[in-house]
Amino acid sequence: MSSDKTEQKKNGVSFSKPPFTIGDIKKVIPPHCFQRSLVRSFSYLVQDFIIVSVFYYIATTYFHLLTSPCCYLAWPIYWIAQGCVLTGIWMIGHESGHQAFSDYPWINDTIGLILHSALLTPYFSWKYTHRRHHSNTSSLEYDEVYVPRLKSQVTWLTKYLNKNPLGRVFGLATTLNLGWHLYLTFNASGRPYPRFASHYHPHGPIYYDRERLQIYISDAGVVATIYVLYRIALAQGLTWLVCIYGVPLQIMNIFIVLITLLNHTHSSVPHYDLSEWDWLKGALATVDRDFGVLNKVFHNITDTHVLHHLFSTIPHYHGLEATRAIKPLLGEYYQFDSTPFYKALWRDYKECIYVEKDERSKGRGIFWYKNEMN
Repeated sequence: MSSDKTEQKKNGVSFSKPPFTIGDIKKVIPPHCFQRSLVRSFSYLVQDFIIVSVFYYIATTYFHLLTSPCCYLAWPIYWIAQGCVLTGIWMIGHESGHQAFSDYPWINDTIGLILHSALLTPYFSWKYTHRRHHSNTSSLEYDEVYVPRLKSQVTWLTKYLNKNPLGRVFGLATTLNLGWHLYLTFNASGRPYPRFASHYHPHGPIYYDRERLQIYISDAGVVATIYVLYRIALAQGLTWLVCIYGVPLQIMNIFIVLITLLNHTHSSVPHYDLSEWDWLKGALATVDRDFGVLNKVFHNITDTHVLHHLFSTIPHYHGLEATRAIKPLLGEYYQFDSTPFYKALWRDYKECIYVEKDERSKGRGIFWYKNEMN
């Protein structure tokens, strides 16, 4: 995103009421982009399983033959590579939750439940909160995740950690490594609720009565996976399990936080209170990012996220084509940042601490990221 373009957006264009409707956007997308192919979706899943199997075979067959320091280099390469592919598989599960995997809801939910359970994610629990995130994106009152703090809500610890680079490194490392677990378990960074909220709590305030059975099913899927892992640990040893599965899973967790954080956190992204929010403005308050070759590995959730918030049932293999189709219509309402993700992460974590109104808001309920701690 060029500096001129960013300034133009910040000066009050991209958060004004769009001159187009969601229907107008849909019309410029080729109709075939909305078609979901069960065979094609399965082909991507099989492709990912093959890559995971190849990495597993190499690690378990040859790594024990390596001498130091080669073995100390081989394991981190395996962990990162396998973690990236697991992230792609997780994204297919996410796509299943949006009913973008196929035309058959029962197949979508079955695939999603199996994939997410195997990756220790409660499928239906997250599916429901994620659906409400899509329905309320960038709403200060009702968005479900990455709800920014107001300046008055910034804690002394946050202020202390952001005073120096070392503190930011610690804060960022904590966010990346624990953020996903804390969100699922304690609703950290999520929408405030009047009592304890957790994705594992069927009777918590997050869910409606009609959803509670599916939360039990999600919990059962995670528990079943934990039991299988326990049996594997007994047979192969805990160290083996951690090296083969545990560390790649944690790499996946880190990427989930990293991807979602960058798609929803940028100095040019506004948030709205009830007086200003509407669905289309909220959906457009997202940023496409460039993860290089990982865009493909992650099935393009990173660089087609704006489209994903507009039409979440479009399968990932049509995402780039559909994004190219809507960009001319969206114009300055389309946000893309080509900054390498590791640089963007450091910059945005430093600059986007809380939100408040400023001169761009002109007294309206529009809030912008700030980092001044005075």
